[in-house]
Amino acid sequence: MRKKYYTILLLLFLALSACKNYLGDETDLSFIEVPEQNFREVAYVPVQPILNQFNRPTDIIAGFDELIYVVDSATQEIIALDESGKELGRKFVQGARAIAQDRRFNLLVIGTYSDPASGVLRSSIYRLNLNTAFGYGIQFAQITDSIIHPFYFKPTAITDDLDVQLNRITVLGDNSYYVTRSGPRSNSFGGPDNAVLLFDENDKYITPIVVSDNRGAQFSDFFQLPFAISSLTKPPQISADERGDFVFTSFDPNGILKVNYIQRLESVDGISYIPKIDWDNDRSKADRFINDAFRFNVPSGIEITGDGTNYIFVVDRKRDSLYQFTFTGLEGVQPPPGSGETKFISTSFGGKGVGPTQFNNPMGVAYAGRILYVADTDNGRVLRFKLTLDIR
Repeated sequence: MRKKYYTILLLLFLALSACKNYLGDETDLSFIEVPEQNFREVAYVPVQPILNQFNRPTDIIAGFDELIYVVDSATQEIIALDESGKELGRKFVQGARAIAQDRRFNLLVIGTYSDPASGVLRSSIYRLNLNTAFGYGIQFAQITDSIIHPFYFKPTAITDDLDVQLNRITVLGDNSYYVTRSGPRSNSFGGPDNAVLLFDENDKYITPIVVSDNRGAQFSDFFQLPFAISSLTKPPQISADERGDFVFTSFDPNGILKVNYIQRLESVDGISYIPKIDWDNDRSKADRFINDAFRFNVPSGIEITGDGTNYIFVVDRKRDSLYQFTFTGLEGVQPPPGSGETKFISTSFGGKGVGPTQFNNPMGVAYAGRILYVADTDNGRVLRFKLTLDIR
């Protein structure tokens, strides 16, 4: 049944790709001056033009439909772009601030719901169907479902529920999804406010994730102010990883490790979630690592690549910086042949400012077609970058 399902999706995607200008033009990289390659010149270089038609972009994703989606929280809009950066349309969603796309090409948008009786705003998730009777695309999108906190897990609400926020979403291979949630209570009904929640493909709330250690002890309070999250299920659609692992960031001011990888393991005893501890910390390979103590301050965006490059990108809104790691935790990229270098070369960059490699409160990061996208929130723009090793 699953094979038939994905065959239908593939045929739909190919049909859409055949439509004139549906996916748009490829990004023009001909203007980039490629340096003579050596280890000192391995870096992410800006792709022009800078996309500055936004007010406050707070999240960005690369969709399974090969489009880029940006959330502008100031205008409460979802903006669709093609690969060249051309804007294809916009859709208003109340309180929009975060986004994901499932493998059926539906969008999941974190926003707010206004109670018609009281006018109270509650954190919520909206499902948007892009394929309607009027056509395919963000300009035709219709909201088909809403998941309102706290009603997805209990019938009534109390005042403290208004302090709870849904933060970010990431989708799994079977179209179920994780949502990060934060709030002040450690013993609320349904578990602590600070949690990673699991919903099924039909938006039914399943459970908060309980993390175990390698001895079987369980911790319902493992997540402290969780914010950004990324699963392994990423474009391209055909090769999307279907494991349930995820990596998330924490805003915990006292946290030593603010980026953690959680492995989902299945056994005869059931499903367990265990933190990854076997990161590569070999200092003969790299100078810095993803699990270095206090490596991040306020990591506001995270992305695992799905194209075989096996990178993990993190943006830190406090340090106005972007960090790049291998899937094993080494900071940087492998040096090019003939460079004479033996260690991975750091490609992390940033600093506060308005320059083409600077940021002001970056909140989101995405990756597609060997192009890196950053939602540069307080500069009101989306920046794009290309690794010099990928330009030739």
